[in-house]
Amino acid sequence: MQISGCIISTIILLIQSILEVQCGRDFYKILGVPKNANTNQIKKAYRKLAKDLHPDKNKDDPNANARFQDLGSAYEVLSDAEKREKYDRFGEEGLKQDSMHGDPFASFFGGFDFFGGGGRQQPDIPRGADVLLELEVTLEELYSGNFVEVVRNKPVAKPAAGTRKCNCRQEMVTHQMGPGRFQMTQNTVCDQCPNVQFVTEERLLEIEVEAGMNDGQEHTFVAEGEPHVDGEPGDLKIRIVTKPHPVFERRGDDLYCNVTISLLDALNGFEMQLKHLDGHFVTVSRETVTWPGARIRKKGEGMPNYENNNQFGILYITFDVDFPKEQFSAEDKEVLKRILKQESIKPKVYNGLRGF
Repeated sequence: MQISGCIISTIILLIQSILEVQCGRDFYKILGVPKNANTNQIKKAYRKLAKDLHPDKNKDDPNANARFQDLGSAYEVLSDAEKREKYDRFGEEGLKQDSMHGDPFASFFGGFDFFGGGGRQQPDIPRGADVLLELEVTLEELYSGNFVEVVRNKPVAKPAAGTRKCNCRQEMVTHQMGPGRFQMTQNTVCDQCPNVQFVTEERLLEIEVEAGMNDGQEHTFVAEGEPHVDGEPGDLKIRIVTKPHPVFERRGDDLYCNVTISLLDALNGFEMQLKHLDGHFVTVSRETVTWPGARIRKKGEGMPNYENNNQFGILYITFDVDFPKEQFSAEDKEVLKRILKQESIKPKVYNGLRGF
């Protein structure tokens, strides 16, 4: 019997589709890294993509959540040496079947309902709690960027002797309460799940403080949160908290500071060098009179923008004037009047806070 070319082509396409699904997602492609990428390259790629693909930044994209979940799965596997080795050998389906000791192809075909019988719904996997930690960083670190190492004492499940209670199987048990009286209760039983104990292990986590990050931003370490005896661990979230700075105050991408000058400099003009967060100096000069509360702007001397580190905010400098404390003689007062060319005026009382 001869098979037409059309049927052969259809069979080939079907086999290709099956193999593509069977192999699972390409985690290297999702992270955008080569297959020989080291751990640091994988971490860096994940952090960048986690920022770009976060659902909060892509609210108009209906596939944002799915892509973000794929990214988390890719990082979880490739950042773990043991999981990565199994993934490289057997693909994603091989990872799923590793704990089941089954045939991946049999599992694949068993997951489809070719005859209308309806596939089985997988139950939701229980998950441990997320852990939130605050990381205090300096304004210098947020300006230039830095890598910070944090020691995490994480509880890890280890095999233990004995039995344990779990929720994998429940049985209805009938108890006789008396003549003709019975009571049915539901008992949680298990004859397969091994007992475990949680042992605290020390983990060294490397956190990248990216230039321009904002106060309150978070880094997420997948599966580094609290464990769950019957499921998956939660995530560890590191929240950035900015330490107060003695010179600068940050507002968005802009920086603010105050400079106190003498009355002589305020009247005659001055030039000074202001040391910035990364050590470079900003030249500040005035040739005209500087009054208390005067403010100048230095464009491009603020904080780097988080989305585009080539863009910088504005540095606002507000001046205070240090007036002399000693008393002037009558002769000095006359000289000052001639120099300043001002006469005494009636004090003006007004609302100086209007407009702020």
